[in-house]
Amino acid sequence: MDVEREKTMRRALALARRGIGKTAPNPAVGCVIVRDGQVVGTGWHKKAGTPHAEVHALHAAGERAAGADVYVTLEPCSHYGKTPPCAKALIEARVARVFVGMVDPNPLVAGKGIALLRQAGIEVEAGILEKECRALNRPFLKWIRTRLPYVLLKSAVTLDGKTATASGDSRWVTGDTARREVHRLRGRMDAIMVGVGTVVKDDPQLTCRVPGGKDPLRVIVDSTLRMPLHAAVLSVASAARTVVATIGRDPARIESLTARGAELLVCAELAGQVDLADLFRKLGERGVQSVLLEGGSQLAGAALRAGLIDRCQIYLAPKLVGGAAPGIFAGEGVPLMGDAIRLAEVTVRRVGHDLLVEGDIAPRLPLVP
Repeated sequence: MDVEREKTMRRALALARRGIGKTAPNPAVGCVIVRDGQVVGTGWHKKAGTPHAEVHALHAAGERAAGADVYVTLEPCSHYGKTPPCAKALIEARVARVFVGMVDPNPLVAGKGIALLRQAGIEVEAGILEKECRALNRPFLKWIRTRLPYVLLKSAVTLDGKTATASGDSRWVTGDTARREVHRLRGRMDAIMVGVGTVVKDDPQLTCRVPGGKDPLRVIVDSTLRMPLHAAVLSVASAARTVVATIGRDPARIESLTARGAELLVCAELAGQVDLADLFRKLGERGVQSVLLEGGSQLAGAALRAGLIDRCQIYLAPKLVGGAAPGIFAGEGVPLMGDAIRLAEVTVRRVGHDLLVEGDIAPRLPLVP
């Protein structure tokens, strides 16, 4: 691959990342316009319903867009939605060439944008850093094909696999640097989910506490409606809502929770608990593309056994707890090591004093149209 083209697409990817967590149900997209070897316009999609990346870049480039090369991480749209089609805007700007990271799997686009550009005599090359462009929009790629959210499990454990001590103390497994990174992660997700046990024990706020961060939708899985009415998730000052997923139908309890600002989401029942598959279907129907699963162990174990987790982020703290302390997943595990659920595309990096191990659950959903 041409080194300069790859370098420019990486710049477009960096721009696109600025919109992660803010564009749903649209994907995050970045665009760079180059003329005579100089960058003359850049842009990224900032929020659903607002101009797309290409429009921002064309506005910045002005008349210099004529005869220029355009690098965009996702195929320009060809249909009218809340905004006009970007392919048409590029044609009207008389750009010379368009380099595309990946074809848009949205059935409303799916190659139509590229075809429109070529019909207008614009040269198009697709597949520039395609793997990186797909990774950028994992949640969108899953949701647009299945209408199910992309589920990312995040947990923190000691080197001997404990998420807390035997007494239940879990503050804090990891250091400050790792915790700050988790808050940034929350700001990039559409929703954050925990079980009611975590609410009872830790009383978390489930917010994104970084400057300029966006709070995700808070989802509490509470099959029997036992969440305390004084829980922080019901009183925290936040633009994001709190949803209580349940199978319980106690009218008095429902009225008390809704009076505290919660939204009740009644789900199908599975073995006396919320059917997580049904819950994720309902979240997908309302446009939730990504869910950060933070715990506790009962919820994580149920999601793992149901095959609902797409990716794991496990922080390893250089600590040893010992004893009969809890781990990440409760419930019945696999009987043999050969049956263990494997991670693919695994990476390991240092975050402060801790290590972050990331990987996709294998076999994972193919990210192809």
